[in-house]
Amino acid sequence: MRLPSSHPLSAARTAESPLVRAYQGVRGDRLPVWFMRQAGRSLPEYRELRAGTAMLDACLDPAMASEITLQPVRRHGVDAAIFFSDIVVPLKLLGVDVDIVPGRGPVLGSPVRTGAEVARLTAVDPAVLDTAIAPVVEAVERTVAGLGELGDTPLIGFAGAPFTLAAYLVEGGPSKDHIRARTLMHADPAAWADLMSWTAEVTGRFLRAQVLAGASAAQLFDSWAGSLSLADYLAHVQPASTRALSFAAELEYDAGGETRRVPRVHFGVGTGELLPSMRDCGADAVGVDYRTPLDVAIDRLGGSTPVQGNIDPALLAAPPAVLDAHVDDVIRRGQAAPAHVLNLGHGVPPETDPAVLTRLVRRVHDRG
Repeated sequence: MRLPSSHPLSAARTAESPLVRAYQGVRGDRLPVWFMRQAGRSLPEYRELRAGTAMLDACLDPAMASEITLQPVRRHGVDAAIFFSDIVVPLKLLGVDVDIVPGRGPVLGSPVRTGAEVARLTAVDPAVLDTAIAPVVEAVERTVAGLGELGDTPLIGFAGAPFTLAAYLVEGGPSKDHIRARTLMHADPAAWADLMSWTAEVTGRFLRAQVLAGASAAQLFDSWAGSLSLADYLAHVQPASTRALSFAAELEYDAGGETRRVPRVHFGVGTGELLPSMRDCGADAVGVDYRTPLDVAIDRLGGSTPVQGNIDPALLAAPPAVLDAHVDDVIRRGQAAPAHVLNLGHGVPPETDPAVLTRLVRRVHDRG
C-alpha cells in the first residue's frame, strides 16, 4: 500500500532524515538521537499542561497529545518526536475497562483469565478501532504539522506489543513476573492463541493508523517480554508480534528513485536473549535496553541490523564527566552496526533535569 503523496516520507520531508535513514541501515553525517519517554514528567511544561487531566484523557485530547509530543523537540532539539500515547489506549478505545492509576500504571477493571473471558473480549471486532481511533489520527496530523514548523523532524508512531497488552489484560495491572499470563499460555494454549491474535490485530491497526496519519517510523514496545524464555517467546509470542508489525510493513513510498518501506523498530525490556527473534518479527531496527552492552547485542544480531540505544537512564543523574564517558562508550560500541540511533536503554526517569538531555543532544550533534 502506497502512502499518500502528502505524507512526510512521500513528500521528501523526512525520507532523508538521519533518523529514518539510520533505521534503514544508512549512516549519515550526524548520529541521530532521541529519548524514550522524552515527552512527559521530566518537563515542567508537561506538568503544567497536564495539571488536573487524567493520563488517558490527555492521550485522547488531540490538541494536548500533540502539544506534549512537540515539547521535547522544541526544548532538546532531538532528531525525532515519539507520539505521546500509552500502550492501553487502543484497549480503552475498544471499550475495555482500563485506567492508568498514578504511581501504579494501567489497571483493568475485569482481568481476562479464563477461556470464557478471553472469548468475550475477542468477540469485539478490532476493526472497530479504525473508527474509534479518530482522536489519535487528529493528534498525529496536528503533530506532523507542528513538526513541519520545527524543521520537518520525523514522528515515530508508538504501540505496545501483543504480549505486553495480553499481559496487562490477564494480570489486571503491572506484575513483576507475569505468572498469570504465562500460566494461561500453557494451561489453555487455545485461549492464549486467540488472545494474542486479537491483541496483534488491535495493536497493528493502532500502529498503522499513526503511520497513515503522518508518522515516518513505527516502534513496537514490548515492556514485559523479558519475563519469557526464548522457547516460549518463539512458540507463543513471536507470531503475534510479526502480525502486528506487518500492518506497518505493508506501507511503502518512493524516495531517491526507489521504493522504500516505512521503517519498523522493535524494543523490549530485559530482552537481551530475544534480540534476534524480535528482529525476525519484521523489524528493520532493534532497540537494546541498558542491560546488554551494545556491541554484544550487535554481535547477537549478526552485525547486519541497525540498533537503537542504549544509554543507562540512571547515568542521567551522574556527574557530567561520568555521563559523557558512558555516552562515548555507547557510541563507540554502536559503530559495529550498519547504523545506530542513540537513545536510552529505557525511558527518561521523571526526576531527570531537562537541561541534562538538552546538553547531551547538543554534545552528540557537535561531535557529528
